[in-house]
Amino acid sequence: MNQINAVILDWAGTTVDFGSFAPTQIFVEAFKRTFDIDISLAEARVPMGLGKWQHIEALGNLPAIDARWQQQLGRSMSHQDIDRLYQAFMPLQIVKVVDFADPIEGVPQVIAALRAQGIKIGSCSGYPRAVMEVLAPAAAQRGYAPDHWVATDDLAVGGRPGPWMALQNVIMLGIDAVAHCVKVDDAVPGISEGINAGMWSIGLALSGNEFGATWEEYQQMSGAEIERRRKLAADKLYAAGAHYVIDTLAQLPGVIAEINQRLASGERP
Repeated sequence: MNQINAVILDWAGTTVDFGSFAPTQIFVEAFKRTFDIDISLAEARVPMGLGKWQHIEALGNLPAIDARWQQQLGRSMSHQDIDRLYQAFMPLQIVKVVDFADPIEGVPQVIAALRAQGIKIGSCSGYPRAVMEVLAPAAAQRGYAPDHWVATDDLAVGGRPGPWMALQNVIMLGIDAVAHCVKVDDAVPGISEGINAGMWSIGLALSGNEFGATWEEYQQMSGAEIERRRKLAADKLYAAGAHYVIDTLAQLPGVIAEINQRLASGERP
């Protein structure tokens, strides 16, 4: 049928880990432990959505971090430095990720509603397989389990912003057309992934990386601050090419209904 029959979801900041804190905090810790270099949570968020090795590389290319690196080590970050940071990051992330496996509020209910419509649930992540093999069962125990997941190092061609993880979900779920898929993500590389795969791409402005607050911080935030952060996040996600931007996954069924109407009238992403 000419309607959405699969959604492909990111993990941290989209379905689990409100605010996407598990990876950002570990990057800060890995930089400090390995090279005694301080980076902020805001800096750690900048390349979010990339594979973690590529994320570290991108952090090293940020002018402020490069300046600190030059001051500390007398040179810019090398591939060997990235390897050392990645090797420090991985065990820390594997241990900590289970602490961030709770589904974001409303996610289990949305997944159930989508499945009741016959929609399949795919997923992919900037996490490598070693992390996903810990996170996925922990999330399943707490109420969220997609039909399939792909890790950033599963495919030889690479991860985001390329389309390959999203397209691997299409293959494994047996989806008939990429135009019948929705990709949902809270970070720019994930939006690009969906666009590059030929899918409808939906950004999340409130639950994820761009908003950058814990659930508790969000609950205590003023309306003005929420709106300020929401607008900044939405502007960034729309600039990346998102067809829609919503607050959290809880609003996804309504957007899918609208997309189904557009598909029925002959529109494509």
